[in-house]
Amino acid sequence: MRGIDQLLTEHPFFVGLDDATLALMAGCAANRRFAPGEYLFREDDAATTFYVVRHGRVAIEAHRPAGATVVVETVEEGEVLGSSWLVPPHRWQFDARAVTPTGVVVFDGACLRRSCDEDPRLGYELTLRVAQVLHTRLQAARVRLLDLYGTPDASRR
Repeated sequence: MRGIDQLLTEHPFFVGLDDATLALMAGCAANRRFAPGEYLFREDDAATTFYVVRHGRVAIEAHRPAGATVVVETVEEGEVLGSSWLVPPHRWQFDARAVTPTGVVVFDGACLRRSCDEDPRLGYELTLRVAQVLHTRLQAARVRLLDLYGTPDASRR
């Protein structure tokens, strides 16, 4: 059976981190499973965790003012989930719900922040990596919004 540190070495988010850093991060982590329909976290709760999806699918959901819930993104095997653990005030901005049986590596956000405070190089590396994930997801959201609301504009050609 592979340990968490081995799982991290195989994950694209962690590529390039040295063994000592991976071992430090693995010390902040545990494996967890979620059944379909089970929430990983809920909007406005304290954001105390960061997730690496090992298998399954997680829906990131937002609430409309009228009360309806909308899936704004899905996260699957090989992706990471959650940035609010890193950014004050450390509150979730969305819900995350398992759509299928889902296995994750879950990191304790306080442990990671403490490690980042003690090792600014690690803090910089994690911040860059989380920023890249956020950038990619923001670009994907932009494309979805253009598909939904965009209209052809001859002046932009």
